Amino acid sequence: MTGRVSMADVARSAGVSQKTVSRVVNGEPHVSQALRERVLHEIARLGYHPDETARALVTRRSRRIGIVAGRTSWFGPAATLQGLAHAARAAGYFVSIVHTDDEDDAEAARAVRHLVGQGLDAIAVSAPHVPVDPAAHVPAGLPLLLLRYPDAPRAPAPPGAVVVGNDDVGGARAATAHLLALGHRTVHHIAGPRGWAVTRHRAAGWAAALRAAGVAVPAARHGDWSAASGWAAARALLGAVRLTALFVANDSMAIGAIHAIERSGRRVPDDISVVGFDDIPEAAYLSVPLTTVRQDFGEIARRGMRLLIPAIGAADGTRPATPGVRVPAALVLRDSTAPPGRPRTASEARR
Repeated sequence: MTGRVSMADVARSAGVSQKTVSRVVNGEPHVSQALRERVLHEIARLGYHPDETARALVTRRSRRIGIVAGRTSWFGPAATLQGLAHAARAAGYFVSIVHTDDEDDAEAARAVRHLVGQGLDAIAVSAPHVPVDPAAHVPAGLPLLLLRYPDAPRAPAPPGAVVVGNDDVGGARAATAHLLALGHRTVHHIAGPRGWAVTRHRAAGWAAALRAAGVAVPAARHGDWSAASGWAAARALLGAVRLTALFVANDSMAIGAIHAIERSGRRVPDDISVVGFDDIPEAAYLSVPLTTVRQDFGEIARRGMRLLIPAIGAADGTRPATPGVRVPAALVLRDSTAPPGRPRTASEARR
C-alpha cells in the first residue's frame, strides 16, 4: 500500500468498522479480545500510525505525563526518575520532565505551571519530599502521582492523589534489627540532611527497632548524602562513643564512613559493622561488600503507573481515593556486618 495508511484502510482490511478501529487505538473497552488482536495485527501489517493531534482532539487526552523531578545527582532520585519514565513509556505515554531546586518553592510552582500548560493527562512528582513540595501546586482534578513514602499524618497528600513509595521505615527497622540480632548492644546512625522526609522515615525505623529491643536511642549524626559527609560524621562518632555497629541512611555516606573507620585503624566488620541503604551498583564490589537495604525503584514506578492510569481514564476527571502503597524494601546481607568482636581468620589477618 502506498501513501499514508488511514483508519479506513485498517477497518477495510480487518473487516470491521472505523469505530471499532478507533476503540482499539484509544484503548477503549467493549471490544472482544479476538477482535482487538485482529485489528492490532492489521495496524502492524499496514504500518498505520494514528494522527496524535486528531486523536487528542477527540479523546481530550494527550497521552503525555509530566514529571517533576528534584536533584538527580543522588542514586535514589535518579533511579526513581528512570523507573517512572520507563513505566510511563511502557504504558503508552510520552513524558515531559522538569527539574526543580529542592529548596525553591517559586521554582517548583513555575515548573508545575509549565507542565500544566502543555495540556498533559497527569503529573507525577518524584522530587524528594523536602520543605518544598511541588505537589501543592498541581491543580485539583488533574490526576497526580506522588512517588514518596505514604506518611499522611506528617505530609498529607492532595485529595485523591496516588501515593506510592519505598518502605523506608520498614527497611531501616530491618537493618537495625539485623545488627542487634548479631549481638551489638546498640546501633548508631548517620542520618541524611535535616528537612528531608526520607531522613525522618529512616531515622524513625532505626529508632523503632532500638526501642523494640529495649535499647536507648543515641543521638544521630547528620550528613548530606555524600561520601565526604559520611566520613566526617563517622569521624565525629569515633571520637565520641564506643562504636561497634553503624546504620547509615544511604550507601554513599556508608562508603565514606567505612573509609573513616579504616583510617582510624579499625576494621569493617571485625571492629565495627556497617549497613547502608539503597544498594547502589558499587555496593557489592567494595573491598568489603556492603550490607545494605535495597529499594525496588522499578516496582515503585510500575505500581504508581498502574494506579495513575485509571485516574486518567475517569470520565469526570476526578482523582480516585487511593490508599498509599508502600513497596517493601529488602535487606541484602554481605560482608560488612558480623557479631561484635568477631575473631579474624588466618586468611583475613594476612590481608
